[in-house]
Amino acid sequence: MILLDNGHGKETKGKRSPVWGDGSQLLEYEFNRAIVNGIYDELKILGIKSNIIVPSQEDVSLYDRCIIANVFGRNNLFVSVHSNAGGGTGFEVFTSKGDTKSDSIADLFAEEFKKEFPNERLRKDTSDGDLDKEANFTVLHKTIMPAVLTENFFMDTERECRQILMTSYGREKIINFHVEAIKKALKLFPELKG
Repeated sequence: MILLDNGHGKETKGKRSPVWGDGSQLLEYEFNRAIVNGIYDELKILGIKSNIIVPSQEDVSLYDRCIIANVFGRNNLFVSVHSNAGGGTGFEVFTSKGDTKSDSIADLFAEEFKKEFPNERLRKDTSDGDLDKEANFTVLHKTIMPAVLTENFFMDTERECRQILMTSYGREKIINFHVEAIKKALKLFPELKG
């Protein structure tokens, strides 16, 4: 089963873009939920079992998210969806530290991102030959199943926020590459069907 984690909640401080010149602003919790809902809908059409682990708009602690996910057992795939900040550009996919199934799965997400967005930047750590970055994020190292966390463009970079993250066209492309990566991950590791 695919366990979909829409990062943050509506009350999480700081998780928003600047207010742009036209008065618009991206709220990360809304973006994350829109993408996760879109992935869930597409997987349902494809007959792939998935579960949104935080269906409400309220925030749920990182440890509680892990507890919820771990109830489903090891033979699942955990995908946490976010939008980045910090003034950069592009896409990142994170795994926990060390060599695990998650590294191979993260590579699929990176490859599908480049297919969908060939002219956008893939941010990676090339020191270990993988296309992912490794981090000690709670939802990556406290979950008992393979887990990846995607950072989809930068909400504080105006072009990426207004032209990709806040548009239906951009969101559809983000949903598409997540779904394609999940399909390939299930072929690579069929035991993750839950």
